[in-house]
Amino acid sequence: MSALMHPLAVQQPLPADALSVRFWGVRGSLPVSGPQYVAFGGNSCCVEIRCGERLFIVDAGTGIRPLGEYLGAERSGCEIDILLSHLHLDHVIGLPFFRPALVRGNTIRVHVGNLGGADGSAALGRLFSPPLFPLGLDGLPARFEHVGFRAGDRLAFVDGPSVATCPLLHPDGASAYRFEFGGRRVCYVSDVEHSLGWPPEDLTDFVSNADLMIFDAMYAADEYTRCKGWGHSTCEAGLALCAAGKVKAMAAFHLHPCHDDTRLEAYDARLRAALPGSFVARDGLAVSFPALDHLT
Repeated sequence: MSALMHPLAVQQPLPADALSVRFWGVRGSLPVSGPQYVAFGGNSCCVEIRCGERLFIVDAGTGIRPLGEYLGAERSGCEIDILLSHLHLDHVIGLPFFRPALVRGNTIRVHVGNLGGADGSAALGRLFSPPLFPLGLDGLPARFEHVGFRAGDRLAFVDGPSVATCPLLHPDGASAYRFEFGGRRVCYVSDVEHSLGWPPEDLTDFVSNADLMIFDAMYAADEYTRCKGWGHSTCEAGLALCAAGKVKAMAAFHLHPCHDDTRLEAYDARLRAALPGSFVARDGLAVSFPALDHLT
């Protein structure tokens, strides 16, 4: 069973004996603000995932700024792994505003898998440099390390954990990630477009038996018909993937910037009815899955 914490309790530490997820940014394409976006939030993609106490950050949209503020009290000398689904702006624009990157002695490793094995240093260097940005990432106090892999590889880390990856159908490519800890499984599947023959066998196998799948549900079904080829999907496609892979619950993610709280509350109710335990993600919401060996 999962423990769902209140979305405003963002200062509460995540359990050390669980696979945990906390959403810091859930919007796709661009961040939004205003009174109509209070309940679900307006930051673009960023998710904190803890395998026990081991931190991973998935994507670095504007949500990485409040995450950085939360982590900012941690000592110098931290090593932080950021796993990017891909390099589109809504997934990387927060990197220079990540507070641990402003602390000398920290190391920020940025992992990219949609460039055929190349790392993201050249692309990020073009983005974060004049005249588009006043300085490069290498001008920040922390040291950035860039790691390239091919989507489909399993990522191994020197302190023991590993993370599985899977390629996704998206313009310029994207990578899905699967985290496993204590007999639990969480999958991050954004950005992705469903296609003929959906769901594909490789992705079905990748998410199989997950406790939670974070899924790109940017469009309503009627909106998708006007946006085919743009690289995003729907709640209905996510639920079909859950059914095929026996996924226990889905978090609708990469929310459309025009979908306000009223509309998303209605989506949330329909999603919970269709697959109990599922929900529309919102900034600050945390979900934890206690290690199974702690439940016996």
